[in-house]
Amino acid sequence: MRSNRKKRPLFLGIDTGGTYTDAVLWAETEGPQEGPNKGKVLAKAKALTTRHDLAVGISGAVDAVLQKAGADTGAIKLVSMSTTLATNALVEGQGGRVALVMIGFSEADLARDGLKAALGTDPVLFCPGGHDVHGNTAGLDLSGIEAMLPELGSSVSGFAVCAYFATRNPAHEVAAVKLIRDRTGLPVTASHELSNKLGGPRRALTTLLNARLISMIDRLVTATEGFLKRRGIAAPLMVVRGDGALVSAAFARQRPIETILSGPAASLVGARHMTGFDNAVVSDIGGTTTDVAVLDKGQPRLDPEGATVGGFRTMVEAVAMRTFGLGGDSEVALEDGALNPKILLGPRRLVPLALAGMTHGEAVTAELGRQLRSPNPGRMDGRFAVRTGVPDRLAAGLTAPEARLYDTIGTVAVALDKLLSSNAQNATLDRLVSRGLVHVLGFTPSDAAHVLGKQANWDPIVARLGAKLFARKRDGRGQAIATSPEAISQQVLVALTRLSAEVILETAFAEDGLDGASTVAHALVQRAVDGRPGIARLSVALDRPVIGLGASAPLHYAGLPQLIGNDCVVPEDTDVANALGAVVGQVRVSAEAHISQPKEGLFRLAAGGRVRDFLDEASAIAAADTDVRATAVVLAREAGTDNLEIEVSTQFRISTVEGQRMFIEAHLVAVASGRPRIAA
Repeated sequence: MRSNRKKRPLFLGIDTGGTYTDAVLWAETEGPQEGPNKGKVLAKAKALTTRHDLAVGISGAVDAVLQKAGADTGAIKLVSMSTTLATNALVEGQGGRVALVMIGFSEADLARDGLKAALGTDPVLFCPGGHDVHGNTAGLDLSGIEAMLPELGSSVSGFAVCAYFATRNPAHEVAAVKLIRDRTGLPVTASHELSNKLGGPRRALTTLLNARLISMIDRLVTATEGFLKRRGIAAPLMVVRGDGALVSAAFARQRPIETILSGPAASLVGARHMTGFDNAVVSDIGGTTTDVAVLDKGQPRLDPEGATVGGFRTMVEAVAMRTFGLGGDSEVALEDGALNPKILLGPRRLVPLALAGMTHGEAVTAELGRQLRSPNPGRMDGRFAVRTGVPDRLAAGLTAPEARLYDTIGTVAVALDKLLSSNAQNATLDRLVSRGLVHVLGFTPSDAAHVLGKQANWDPIVARLGAKLFARKRDGRGQAIATSPEAISQQVLVALTRLSAEVILETAFAEDGLDGASTVAHALVQRAVDGRPGIARLSVALDRPVIGLGASAPLHYAGLPQLIGNDCVVPEDTDVANALGAVVGQVRVSAEAHISQPKEGLFRLAAGGRVRDFLDEASAIAAADTDVRATAVVLAREAGTDNLEIEVSTQFRISTVEGQRMFIEAHLVAVASGRPRIAA
């Protein structure tokens, strides 16, 4: 049996998440296919992500998965990975120093779309040039840029070039790119290579961020390729884009901005593969957050305005993912001032007491015992603080109250009722937490799961002590809110499932064009979800099933169907959906053409970096169709596929004057897709 597996082509999927790096080994199913997907996960493994050197975490996960499968590395014919590296870099403000070249723009344009904030202290150069909406040229003068290149060539890691209306005529960007590359030898990104959308400042922002990320993604790809070579894996390396498509590593090196939201996109691809559903809501629950997105006609719904990462709205097509502060490690709190207070969850993450019991032992159990012996419950019962362990240099710039409190917190958990003596100190602690210097430990849904025996990877005894303390809290009548640790734990898990239903419905309402948050909070929707009876019978239901992802999804989503009015499917390999999505996806690229009418009887085609004029509409449309198809084929082969299909769509803008059709413009898009090529 094992020898047969070795002969079959194997596919290695990798996902580098914020905490864990996942790896899966997948093979296409032999013979007639049964079930929704066309393959089987042979083995899966996890290793801690090593941010200082991602190759270490990757090697840990890959070596483990190869050992589990007993696989021959020579049988691996394709490697594909999703990564949060670009997303994290933009959120954390990281990246190389880049010079931005603006052709035909003025300094006033920097104030639009957050471009000035994104630029920071990086240099920006302006020069005359650019085009109008029809691609007519203004005079280009690169002499000022040329004079600055000797100095900039030694002080930046790359260049970003954006010209006015380059989407209609990229000639000035092409000229600037050639000059800069010839004189400096540094990487240069041109805006027309990334987006065909109008809106110069936001296109410049996208180009700037891309240029910053090039060296970072290059290091990741180089490290991964080096690891694969050392293991004797001679297979093409693919990367997941933010829209869920696969592209070659070389393609991703030039367009790293397109890998933002790569991880969530891969999870959607994995969800569809595991279930076969073309239409579904995908909900991925982790320790800190729940990510919700929509599958529509087999494709992830994309954000029509472009992905927003790190506060910057880009022109990158990426999944329309909504993230909520709800997970297994969410803070459990009680509604203030209510006769029958609700259990509140999140959005803050706490270190679960069950985990704290394993790492801090007696320091936690002794304090929980002391608090339980008190005749009355305390406001800060079951809460602790501990340093996160980051280097001391990251604590620079603390205020005097922050520094004093930080000095009293060490590497062993300390109870908050001993640490804090005023509300002001509570606010000070919150600031230390927000800076990543201190963790707060407390009762979470993960603890509740340990109490009920539904989770067993940490310390259930400490979890039960925390639940017992929380159950002693008083309602508005002065009565304990629960009769036992088991009772309060059950309430917490029910609340997590109930809130999961709310965030899923909120996403659905938002996708339907409503204000998701206010709609789901409306009394009628709340009554419908709870199934409360009334003279007016109310119900709410999704039009499609939910696919539950995440290691804890089987537990927390078991009660979802009755709340959302549809099924909830939790696939067998839900815990590695991202890594699976990375290897089962398809290459997909697009090419665009635009036809305008600068004057009556003249049809101007902008496509493939060229501008051409035609005397009739039909000839221009035919040439545009030919161009976008040819460009799509070239891009698809660069992106890593040879066996491709092409679909072309055309949109016209016309008007009718005195009964006569008047052409305004046309937009053609060719989409090429296919499975990635594999090693021979």
